[in-house]
Amino acid sequence: MEGPDSIKDPNKYQKFKKVDGATYQRVNQFLRKHTHITAREWAIARLCADFKTTSGSEMTFIGENLPELCPFMVDSYSPQAVNQARSSFKKKVKKAGATFFYGAMCGFFTAEELDEILFEASEVARFLLEVEGTSLNLDDEIDVEDRITEVMRGVAEAASVILKARPGQEGSQGEEAQEAGSREMQTEEGEDGEP
Repeated sequence: MEGPDSIKDPNKYQKFKKVDGATYQRVNQFLRKHTHITAREWAIARLCADFKTTSGSEMTFIGENLPELCPFMVDSYSPQAVNQARSSFKKKVKKAGATFFYGAMCGFFTAEELDEILFEASEVARFLLEVEGTSLNLDDEIDVEDRITEVMRGVAEAASVILKARPGQEGSQGEEAQEAGSREMQTEEGEDGEP
């Protein structure tokens, strides 16, 4: 968070200054090319993280002061619209994570390809952090990358074991999990207009 003064005066909030003068459309176009989030979701998720309170009052503050807090946002938002954008951001991050881990676990990618995907993803994430004016300590950044690498090694090893064990697993827990997942898919089918 920027500090108590930024809550009182949105003009003291120093993030997103690198995109001052950029249009919403241009920022949105860049994000759509490199991520699954929109400019609206990006800005509001960042602001919600920076102005987080236990009472949720940041929704009103962010919505009322959106154009002052984020230069490419031109209209103020209701607290409900802020909450909806934040919720949409969370859902997209979860879906992207599930998609990535499925790709990693199903054996579709080699370990080298997964490393390349992670590298490209981290480059985009670093760029977005830089553009929004958020800085990470180099040691923290290295620590995060090391932890992610360690997790991905574990995922690759587990995927290898699962894929090798699959053909002879009749009546196993894997089939029970698959049936439960299939039932869940049927109940959620068509939720966002797609099967």
